[in-house]
This record gives sequence, structure tokens and C-alpha cells, in this order.
Amino acid sequence: MTKLSVNINKIATIRNARGNNLPNLVQVAKDCEKYGAEGITVHPRPDERHITYQDVYDLERIVTTEFNIEGFPNTSFINLVLEVKPEQVTLVPDPPGVLTSNAGWDTAKQKDFLKEVISEFKSAGIRTSIFVDTEITNIKNAVATGTDRIELYTGAYADNFNKNKDEAIAPFIKAANLANELGLGINAGHDLNLDNLNFFKNNINSLLEVSIGHALICDSLYYGLENTIQKYLECMK
Repeated sequence: MTKLSVNINKIATIRNARGNNLPNLVQVAKDCEKYGAEGITVHPRPDERHITYQDVYDLERIVTTEFNIEGFPNTSFINLVLEVKPEQVTLVPDPPGVLTSNAGWDTAKQKDFLKEVISEFKSAGIRTSIFVDTEITNIKNAVATGTDRIELYTGAYADNFNKNKDEAIAPFIKAANLANELGLGINAGHDLNLDNLNFFKNNINSLLEVSIGHALICDSLYYGLENTIQKYLECMK
């Protein structure tokens, strides 16, 4: 069964718009787990425009499923992760100020940098994953970084799903098959939703985890959080 990790960045965005504690991020994380989510994902950025570093410390005390911290591994991020020691860290090549993660690592050019960072995390007993696209060379070179898993950036799949879902999924099937051959675990995320998730899950062999935030929170405005999480879990059966 593929795990559902709920990215709660958007909850923090709503809270920060008014500068108080509504909605309560910690309570939402607890509720997501109570309603069936098998992980909580956060992506603290340097400007703390949604998830703050304090949020990460607060969540570390209450998350009982898998805690996944994703972000660009600058010094502050590395120190945060090493202090909190989540079950998983996902490394994303975000430049400062980017609106959302929209590309994977160039694992050839950044191999030495990633290898050094990943080694530090793994020495602390933290499972590592790196954000990649479906370029075969990036997946092959991911092995040399020492990462445990890759997270397939699914933006291109979501963009093309309604045009031709078979064409949209094809490069991801190829990438996943190679990752499996190389012994890399497979996660996925970005713009997966109730329309395209089931087809993706059913076509990707050994998909371990999906991280979903924006679409899930949007759906919860209509369906409610508990019902929405159940709908996403149903998609992955």
C-alpha cells in the first residue's frame, strides 16, 4: 500500500495571512493522522512564508506517523533537520523565493554536493530522498549520491493527464522501472489530485509514498478534511 503523506504548508499559509493561530497547524497535523494520513510533510523555506522553523519543532513533538521535512539543503535547513531527526528528509533544488518546487536535481552536476549532504543525514539515521524528474541520466546518477529514495516530480504528468494520460504516464513508468532496478525507493509528488492519483499509483511499480498538499487542502474546503483524506486513501487502493 502506497503511503499518503499530507503536506500542510497551505494550512500555515492561511494561518500566516492573519498573524494568529487559526487554523492551528499542530491540531490539523493531529487530525490528518487521526483521519488516516500515514505521514506529515512540511517544507520550511528561508523566508518562512508558510511553515516556520518553530512549526517544525512543534510538529516534531506530536507527529506519530512519518515526519518528512523537505527543502533546499542550506546550512540552516541542514542544522534544523539534524536537530529534529525526522524519519525522512527530501532534498529539493529550490532557489530562494521560488513560488513552488518545479524541477528536479541535476544529479550529475550536483552529485558531490548531494553526496556530502546525504552522507551527513544518513549518519544521523535519517532516510533521504531527492527530488528528480524523469530524465534517465538523473536517475542513474542519483545512485552515486547515496540517496535512499527519489521523489518523482509529477508536475509534467499532471499537466498532460487530461490531454493523453497514457502519454503522460509513459516517462514515469520508464523512470520508475529503472529506479527499481537500481534499488532506489520511489516517492512522488506535485499536483497529484483526486483525478490523476489512482492512474499514477496503478502504473508505477513499487510506489512507496505520495506527498500531497495543495490539491488535498483545496478539496477539503468542499468535502471536509476527514472525508478528503479518505478519498485520497481510496485512490491508492
